[in-house]
Amino acid sequence: MLNDILKWGAKRPDQPGVVGMSPSATRADEPVIPSKAFPKFLSLLSQQPAPVLLDFGPVLGGNVEFFGDRLGCKLFIEDIFKDVDRHTRAGTLEDLANGFETRFRHADGSIDGILCWDCFDFLDKASVQALAKQIVRLVRPGGVVMGLFCTSSVERTSYTKYEIVDEKNLRYRQHAGAGGNRRALQNRDIIRMFEGLSVSDSFLLKNNTREMLLRRP
Repeated sequence: MLNDILKWGAKRPDQPGVVGMSPSATRADEPVIPSKAFPKFLSLLSQQPAPVLLDFGPVLGGNVEFFGDRLGCKLFIEDIFKDVDRHTRAGTLEDLANGFETRFRHADGSIDGILCWDCFDFLDKASVQALAKQIVRLVRPGGVVMGLFCTSSVERTSYTKYEIVDEKNLRYRQHAGAGGNRRALQNRDIIRMFEGLSVSDSFLLKNNTREMLLRRP
């Protein structure tokens, strides 16, 4: 579990140790998809002088670089997919919900922005509710949450790593994890589980992914 602050300036993307930024390392089946929510997410965060960002995806060096250049923010990474993958392999997914209740050490109302990516698609009902409860607790007034949600359920699909190409485009990269069942959530269920936040924008992309931005008033 990675809870450390990632500080900008340690490595450039062409240096050893930075994950996944060489163009030659990308694959033809890892498409670049325009995002409608991500530019708005960035715009809202840029209004803060020193935003605090929480990223639920795996560490990608290019993403770290992007946020450092674009926002100069304090970035925390909590790799939710690593948790899901570990419990999937061990057959203990029922333990995820309890883990979320104690996983985050951040103070209430201390985070300006949270990138959930599509982690909710792979969680059972109890885990969805437990994680959403923590998100509502963490976001400060005026803060914003970005999530990607599938529109139809799929059995045994792989995880995706979302690599930031620029402020308007994301590369959908293959994840080496075990993958799992992907569950579609209805809009009303998403609104209900994030009680205390309001949906400010919702976009249905051509790949049938729904992007949503939620804000705390």
